[in-house]
Amino acid sequence: MRSIWIIGQREYRRYFSTPAAYLIMFFLLLIMGFIFYLNLGFASQSQTAPDMRDVFGILIFLLVITTPAITMNLLSEELRMGTIELLLTAPVRDWELVVGKWLGGFLFLLTVLLLTLIYPITLNFLVNPGIDQLLLLSGYLGLILFCAALVGIGVTISAFFSNQVAAFFLTIAVFLLLWIIGAFAQISPTGNELISYLDIRSHYTETFLVGIIDIRDIVYYVSLTVLSLFLGSVFTEARRWQ
Repeated sequence: MRSIWIIGQREYRRYFSTPAAYLIMFFLLLIMGFIFYLNLGFASQSQTAPDMRDVFGILIFLLVITTPAITMNLLSEELRMGTIELLLTAPVRDWELVVGKWLGGFLFLLTVLLLTLIYPITLNFLVNPGIDQLLLLSGYLGLILFCAALVGIGVTISAFFSNQVAAFFLTIAVFLLLWIIGAFAQISPTGNELISYLDIRSHYTETFLVGIIDIRDIVYYVSLTVLSLFLGSVFTEARRWQ
């Protein structure tokens, strides 16, 4: 576990040594701020109490299109520079390397989520007697699980490529497939339940987003994260024997 934490800390600190991380954070917060402002305006015109659902709904899509930029170099950079061989010969297990890389990316996204708390805190002061705390709790719990799964998939795909651009495009393609796969359930004659279950968006929007915490959705995101890290570990171990 110590090795995982050391690798995770190293990756986390490395994000803040590049301008790309700050650009991603700025982009996410800027778009969220714009949606938050529009949400307040629409609520004022319709005489309804504003909440965070519209902001959260946009945020999960923003995470889908920006997370590949966060994960694309987690392992591909090591492959490109040839330092993966040094890591694999070090006293670090393959799964510890993969999980450590995942931890660094996950902590970075948690930092982004922490910064977004400015919006519900502001809204809580603007709305009397305050915003729905259960909706806020379920929304952020879902976002944490959502981020964990995205980074898990991203770090696994990063293990396949030494080219960061290739890792980026394949990652975003997989994310978008999981985002729209639920639509195929409506036109597929068989396997509707399985296809619907794979929909990464519905597990958030149909429960967490509306204030419902369902154990089945938690299991889905945790399983997707664990499966991704397992596949990444298997592929990384295979490199050891090449």
